Amino acid sequence: MTFAWRGGNDVQLLINGEEFFPSVFESIRAARREVLLETFIIFEDKVGIKLQKALIEAAERGVTVEVTVDGYGTADLSSEYILAMTRVGIRVHMFDPRPRLLGMRTNLFRRLHRKIVVIDGELAFIGGINFCIDHLAEFGPMAKQDYAVRVRGPIVADIHSASRELLEHTPEGYPGVVQPRDDQPAGRVAMLLAIRDNEDHNTDIEEQYLRAIRRAQQRLLVANAYFFPGYRLLRELRNAAQRGVQVTLILQGQPDMPWARICGRLLYNYLLRDGVVIHEYCEKPLHGKVAIADREWSTVGSSNLDPLSLSLNLEANLFIRDAGFNQRLYEHLQQLAISSCKQVTLQRVMRGYWWRAPLVFLGYHFTRRFPAIVGWLPAHQPRLTSLHPETPVEQPYKQEKTS
Repeated sequence: MTFAWRGGNDVQLLINGEEFFPSVFESIRAARREVLLETFIIFEDKVGIKLQKALIEAAERGVTVEVTVDGYGTADLSSEYILAMTRVGIRVHMFDPRPRLLGMRTNLFRRLHRKIVVIDGELAFIGGINFCIDHLAEFGPMAKQDYAVRVRGPIVADIHSASRELLEHTPEGYPGVVQPRDDQPAGRVAMLLAIRDNEDHNTDIEEQYLRAIRRAQQRLLVANAYFFPGYRLLRELRNAAQRGVQVTLILQGQPDMPWARICGRLLYNYLLRDGVVIHEYCEKPLHGKVAIADREWSTVGSSNLDPLSLSLNLEANLFIRDAGFNQRLYEHLQQLAISSCKQVTLQRVMRGYWWRAPLVFLGYHFTRRFPAIVGWLPAHQPRLTSLHPETPVEQPYKQEKTS
């Protein structure tokens, strides 16, 4: 769903886990009435333990705590980890849990990929950062580069509404602790929340991107981890470059999922020949999902520009109109491009093009037809299972995850 543009907000950019985790944990510790948390991944590591501790302390002082995780992304937690939370009254919900078939997980598609935290209906976080140590520099060379925002103001009522609506799919429903007010300004920033689902709003985030790209007159800068978008978005990026807009993409050069780089590179020739500038970020895996258009529009959220995010997952992006935020994000991304990226040239892409041409052709037309193809897959409805102290939890298993 796409909410209306709301003015009167305040926004703070949070870069990587070093800025995101302390801000979230501090806010949870300060919560008075309610914490709503949605995420794709929680790992039982240093970050996951700190999150658990903050949530338990909040619940013990009477705060209502709702935690919703994805049945595929958060399948590694132990029973002890979950039971420690449910025993103090925290409600833990799992999105689209599915039984294994021959030892393999069957909930591969239509994941809860949103990353949202709402505190007391007054403060919210939204972005692409999961609760795991690989978003911290101490994780090493494979630590992820990622972004989130902390917001206050009327926009929090919309973010709260989105989380509340998802909780209505739990057996108990939303407990109705907080009804946020949307008439209390906290700043001067205009924002819009777009939610992608598999019902009536399956293109809402993509439509916001397309609108911004079509209107751009000066610059477009997109930093996205998994870049294999649909035909419409590719066409509009090329059209923007052809009409003189400076179009720059920052994509993965050191991917955590090698297939993501392979798929993205199939599209390089199509974009480069019309003037799109492509940088590959090589310092560590890029996990961000951010973009700017001209000198005011920006977006930060959970949605990659790939088939999973654009056609299957439940996603949440915040769209921001503010020159100051736009400029800060632009300067940061430009610095990444200068200091930590390698620019991809058309000459480099054309080397060996003769054998890649059939793959390029197939990849390009696959993106064009993907929405129709994915319609053949079962459209899982939002289904949340609430875990209770007596609920058995599957043993942890290890598997790579696109996040």
